[in-house]
Amino acid sequence: MIIKNQEQVTQDALAVMEQTRDPRLREIMVSLIKHLHGFVRETKLTEAEFREGVAVLNEIGAMASDTHNEMMLMAGSLGVSSLVCLLNNGDNGQTETSQSLLGPFWRLYSPPTENGGSIIRSPTKGPAMLVNGLVVDKAGKPIADAEVDVWQANTEGWYENQDPDQADMNLRGKFKTDADGRFWFTSVKPKGYAIPDNGVVGRLLEAQDRHPFRPSHLHALVFKEGYKTITSQVYADDDEHLHTDVQFGVTQALIGKYQLHDGPCPGHPEITGPWYSLDYTFVLEPGAARLPKPPIK
Repeated sequence: MIIKNQEQVTQDALAVMEQTRDPRLREIMVSLIKHLHGFVRETKLTEAEFREGVAVLNEIGAMASDTHNEMMLMAGSLGVSSLVCLLNNGDNGQTETSQSLLGPFWRLYSPPTENGGSIIRSPTKGPAMLVNGLVVDKAGKPIADAEVDVWQANTEGWYENQDPDQADMNLRGKFKTDADGRFWFTSVKPKGYAIPDNGVVGRLLEAQDRHPFRPSHLHALVFKEGYKTITSQVYADDDEHLHTDVQFGVTQALIGKYQLHDGPCPGHPEITGPWYSLDYTFVLEPGAARLPKPPIK
């Protein structure tokens, strides 16, 4: 093909995309060309800006490691991760959902832990927390034998794979719901934290006068055959960044009540002093049970 003008570039690129054999890939690529070429025209992208943009994408890729995923951070900071999540859950974005962002720190092979056990695996400061979880279907019926993988940051805002002072798999655990769909465990109340801002995402936030903080939250991945696997984040209702999450992840359905207590913790005499409780219900939708690819190794 011999290109005569800028309009023909788009026409010819679309014609090539139409040759894609896989129907879904063809749909995606045709739409990508339409929107990408439209973006270039709308912004009147200069050659210098184009080169700078390519350099930025290369930099994002170069920052990928076993412990860091800059592209995932960027997708969240642009609201894309949250949009994809909401469009694909809750009756295709029509109702509330327990689904949320996977985040960049989920790992495979969390230690199996008995209900009532602790996910604290090395000395971890902070107020104790008792979590009572319930897994149900859309009709409210309890789901037994669901696998619930939980993970969280410590009270200094670090996940264990970021922090050499924490034991491997600290504040991570995998539980199985009982006949009533319940699981429970003890931990420490997590703290909100700043996402890594020493790269491309950090420069974007600085250019927009945005802070890098995520509100305090507990992660959970719930797996059960016959149901769509959910990845959830339960946010603390008392966090100062609840309304300004840098990753656009907070929805009303994901806000949990982290209740402060002063008396003894029932069934856990080892917990002394002020402690928190969190009761939260995870709702599964019918679908295929598939584990996501871990964003880090």
